[in-house]
Amino acid sequence: MSLFSLLTETQKIKAHVDDYTAKEKLETRLSDLFVSTQKRPAVILCIGTDRSTGDALGPLIGTQLSRLKLPELNVYGTLDNPVHATNLESNVYNIQSIFSNPFIIAVDACLGRLDSIGCITLSDGPLKPGAGVNKNLPEVGEAHMTGIVNVGGFMEYMVLQNTRLNLVWRLSENISSIITRSYLKVRRSN
Repeated sequence: MSLFSLLTETQKIKAHVDDYTAKEKLETRLSDLFVSTQKRPAVILCIGTDRSTGDALGPLIGTQLSRLKLPELNVYGTLDNPVHATNLESNVYNIQSIFSNPFIIAVDACLGRLDSIGCITLSDGPLKPGAGVNKNLPEVGEAHMTGIVNVGGFMEYMVLQNTRLNLVWRLSENISSIITRSYLKVRRSN
């Protein structure tokens, strides 16, 4: 795949948390994105709050990545300092003022169809946070990853509150691993 096609083709890849082959495709695509933006500061923006089990996916991932202290990988949104609806705009502003032309990958939980629960997605383009719970928040990121934690379409806040922590935890471990391996693969090749 050429660099030109990487930058012009819109892609969305989806993998179930238990599908190792599909997760390898996610990892490869994420590595390609890191390669194509190598000269820019990388920022992982993990969105969510630990006040809701289903919405804690982002802060869990941010915490796991922060503890690894990966060189030159900037992580925002942890359990200690979550990025959520009320502070998203100020965090994006801070990122834009600290880093020159950052490559932002937004990470968030989302609600989906019943047969997609437990899937991880990687998509080009910005994330629309809060869309599943009808919040109007700014779009963020040049690429985004989501973990589908539960079914959407009805009483979204209640559904997020009653999402199984086990699934959220498994998704967070898998997404953190995919990001880590993709990032380190690119860093080691230089």
